[in-house]
Amino acid sequence: MNAPTSAPSASPVTGTLYLVPAPLDFGCAEVMPLDASMPRATLEIAAGISHWVCENAKSTRAYLKRVGEDFPLCQPIQAMQLQELPREVHKKGDHSGGFDARYLLQPAMAGQAMGLVSEAGMPAVADPGSSVVRAAHDLGIPVVPLVGPVSLLLALAASGLNGQSFAFVGYVPAAPAERAQKIRELESLALKTGQTQIFIETPYRNTALLQTLLQSLQHNTRLATASGLTLSRAQCHSDVVKNWKSKPWALDNSVPTVFAIGR
Repeated sequence: MNAPTSAPSASPVTGTLYLVPAPLDFGCAEVMPLDASMPRATLEIAAGISHWVCENAKSTRAYLKRVGEDFPLCQPIQAMQLQELPREVHKKGDHSGGFDARYLLQPAMAGQAMGLVSEAGMPAVADPGSSVVRAAHDLGIPVVPLVGPVSLLLALAASGLNGQSFAFVGYVPAAPAERAQKIRELESLALKTGQTQIFIETPYRNTALLQTLLQSLQHNTRLATASGLTLSRAQCHSDVVKNWKSKPWALDNSVPTVFAIGR
């Protein structure tokens, strides 16, 4: 009897744009092993890519170094081509179609496999990168999303809120009055339609946002939070506001958190 053979290793296909997820521990004090949240096939494909479009070259090199500790990289990190998205894309976003990213995809047009990566989670979802995906489609470049952690979906699944109808609305305003008004608008929409409203905030404002939510929302509105997802100290809470006020729950201002409200 022939000995069993192992499954073939995953490898990138030339001329393809891969959407490569990154672990959710970016900027956190705790760093988890990559295989705790990243599939082997995703890491193998990432290790075989030498041309990248990214948010930040420094953090991408750090990520690739971690990948290289588990899977041999196709070439030294210093020899890889890393193109950063322009600063205005980071500040204003690229989801509305105003940025032409076709020039970033010249390596793919020349037959190179390319990777699109953000600093955490899935690129182009709650992070820049959709302009690059649009450009790839316009140029006839195959687009392949790889499997990995997506904080919004993990938070939604853990919330107990409506997972059949939901919307991600990005960041709420930082100014207190505008923030409270926005929260009341989102609550009205959620209660009227049943659609879960999901939003995020920079971690150092977690506590301030939670306080505004508890002050602004109606007593029977359900509020859910998911903090430090995929980390060993991950915490998910979901309850109506009146119960939130009577329980000693607190949010860590150093850990990314996803917020959701609904009925």
